[in-house]
Amino acid sequence: MLPLLCTLCPFVAVVSDLSAHERIRRRGALLSAVRDFLRGGGYMEVETPVRVRAPCPEEHIDAVRCEGGWLRTSPELHMKRMLCAGAERIYAAGPCFRRGEHGRLHREEYTMLEWYRVGAGCRDMIGETRRLVEACAGALGVPAPRPWSEWSVAEAFRRHAGWDPVAAFEPDRFDFDLTDRVEPAIKKHGGAVLLYGYPAGRAALARLDPGPPRVAERWELYIEGLEIANAYSELTDPVEQRGRFEACNADRARRGRDVYPVDEAFLEAMEAGLPECAGIALGIDRLLMALTGAQRIDDVLPFPEGQGRGCGMKSVQD
Repeated sequence: MLPLLCTLCPFVAVVSDLSAHERIRRRGALLSAVRDFLRGGGYMEVETPVRVRAPCPEEHIDAVRCEGGWLRTSPELHMKRMLCAGAERIYAAGPCFRRGEHGRLHREEYTMLEWYRVGAGCRDMIGETRRLVEACAGALGVPAPRPWSEWSVAEAFRRHAGWDPVAAFEPDRFDFDLTDRVEPAIKKHGGAVLLYGYPAGRAALARLDPGPPRVAERWELYIEGLEIANAYSELTDPVEQRGRFEACNADRARRGRDVYPVDEAFLEAMEAGLPECAGIALGIDRLLMALTGAQRIDDVLPFPEGQGRGCGMKSVQD
């Protein structure tokens, strides 16, 4: 009877398979550890809309269309509106979506954790992020990543790509060499590597260090070669933010990508006052992969077959 039920009902197949049950258990343990850690640090859990009218424009991220708007690629803009309304320490964990992403390390739907703290800069969040990762490793009963290293973008590119993108930024060359040369070196190094000091041309929603040189107050965390988290000292100037949105949309138009409406509600909230703050976006699926040694994102999903399929996805590298 059980094989027949498994054929007719995929959920029965999932919960009856021991390896799948272990995936469910591990995800539950990691998510519980995340919530316990952040609550212990005074953070409040919040929710934001999954369907949005204006996704945050980014050069290489495409949103999934749905009736009346798009599925969120991140809860970031709504969470910052909460900071403008007086929240000081908040986090959210839930599904986000990126159109066209499918491969060994990607799914169109993925689980994102983001947290924001008023009065902090991105470097203030490094120790907290490390302790969070260690708490998750402890909950899973696996070793925490070692060693923890910090690499500047300028030095990493000089050493592994032969040029300095902070001194002279070339966007396409930067993207290619990051993927083809720097990230393989990070993977070979092993452990946890924090890459910091991004060129101003890759600031996204981060503020710029007053310099010189003018670099983004931004870092990314890699664990065992997997990109796990992205942290900013958040830009608080609404005029500069509007300009970045418009420049990004112009670049997207040149590349033949969708152009998104500017989120006027977010910019109005910024005009009312976004406090100095820092924020981090962390991929739950990727973190679980890195800590457990999984080679494919399917290995950490409770429903690896069919998640995101049939949505017009294209294959991406890894």
